[in-house]
Amino acid sequence: MKTALKIALYQGPGAVNNPEAAFALMERKAAQAKALGADVLLLPEMYLSGYNIGPENARKYAVTVAELAPARRFAREQGIALAFGYPELVGEKVANAVVLIGPDGEILLNYRKTHLFGALDRAMFKEVGTQFPVAKLGGYTIGLLICYDIEFPEPARRLALAGADIILIPTAQMVPYDQVARHVIPARAYENQVYVAYANHSGEDDGLSYIGLSSICGPDGKVLALAGTGEEMLLAEVEREHHAAVRRADPLLADRRPELYGPLAGIN
Repeated sequence: MKTALKIALYQGPGAVNNPEAAFALMERKAAQAKALGADVLLLPEMYLSGYNIGPENARKYAVTVAELAPARRFAREQGIALAFGYPELVGEKVANAVVLIGPDGEILLNYRKTHLFGALDRAMFKEVGTQFPVAKLGGYTIGLLICYDIEFPEPARRLALAGADIILIPTAQMVPYDQVARHVIPARAYENQVYVAYANHSGEDDGLSYIGLSSICGPDGKVLALAGTGEEMLLAEVEREHHAAVRRADPLLADRRPELYGPLAGIN
């Protein structure tokens, strides 16, 4: 069993309303990440189509999981896991989804965004997720969230309690929400004692200004890698012994008192 897993994260403007170009860029970035020794490459929210594209284009470019064959081929050819956002076609509806593909090209996870952000999300996505699945990759347990999901404490805690070691989060974080990238992401990593990778877009997109500031944080809340505002590739290593040492030193999850927390859900 591997004791370390290297995460690569790509922040950039992507290819808006052009899935063919997005797949081509993914292939190049997968090769670049693999050359840097990465085991997994994380790309931003709605990477395959662009995020701020409106309901008509979200429906136009929506695909089923079965139509992600090019990405599966890239993963298999490069021997690297891939995680990226895309508009998923679910019947006649569209979901904001992220897929995790293993280095053998097999689909390990498909997650649909559970918390929609304002009118922008609600206009495009009529299918909303309800599950928080996890999967094994390189001996580590991986969970997925998307953008706004991490701004609520409960989804990350659900994944941590399900045994997640790492949470991968594609995002489309825009001005003026830099406090999320700078403060919430390290806090979620710390309070759940998990590694968190947060991959944002950069640049402008039809009136949205993306803040960049993608990051990879350790289970002690320390920022292992932080992007600026432009196109960038980040790398950081997940280390099993460090993870275990953090949890031994401060057993936050073990010291929880769930019997006191029932009213938090607001369900009678």
